[in-house]
Amino acid sequence: MASYLVLFGPQGSGKGTQAEYLVAALRVSRIAPGDIFRREKEAGTDLGKLVAAYTARGELAPLDITNSLMEKRLGEADCVRGFILDGYPRNVLQADALDGMLRTLEKTLSQVFEIWISDDEAVARIGGRRVCACGASYHVVHNPPKKEGICDSCGKPLSVRDDDKPDAIKRRLEIYHHDTEPLFERYRARGIFTRINGEQSISKVREDIFTALTTAS
Repeated sequence: MASYLVLFGPQGSGKGTQAEYLVAALRVSRIAPGDIFRREKEAGTDLGKLVAAYTARGELAPLDITNSLMEKRLGEADCVRGFILDGYPRNVLQADALDGMLRTLEKTLSQVFEIWISDDEAVARIGGRRVCACGASYHVVHNPPKKEGICDSCGKPLSVRDDDKPDAIKRRLEIYHHDTEPLFERYRARGIFTRINGEQSISKVREDIFTALTTAS
């Protein structure tokens, strides 16, 4: 049976990590607009340059661009057997657009999860994140590289993403509370919403998600 899931959570909640566990266990695709946009930025495309201007300010990419990207992606062959949405939808207009896409594709969301953490925890986690151009990610406290400032995998210098800087972190949290949290009631009313405590260990968060999935099925 195909699983069509959405993972919500503020930056730093660990939803990307949990999405990877779900991908391996359910053998479905993880779809994260943020990752797609970052690849475009790294490639120096026109789309990448446009999105970079928004993310540097902690703002979301324009609605029409994101929705078009998602409509195309959800229609690809690998999504037939299931998917995990990480970072979409982020607001009511995106949620409405997603509902329309799924109706066209004759699919229905199976489960929606929020991995909850406090704002203070989000700032502490994200402020210490360091990334490499090769895709590797570290944290100065929880997952430091062997050599400070240098990637273990490729030896290149680590950096702080523009959207991980203090002003951008604050702005993204404001957007999450104002635009994204109101969506939870929509999915709660459909009986598919579960809140998970993201301030537990990674393994406990994973256990709680899989318990909820098993119960729902």
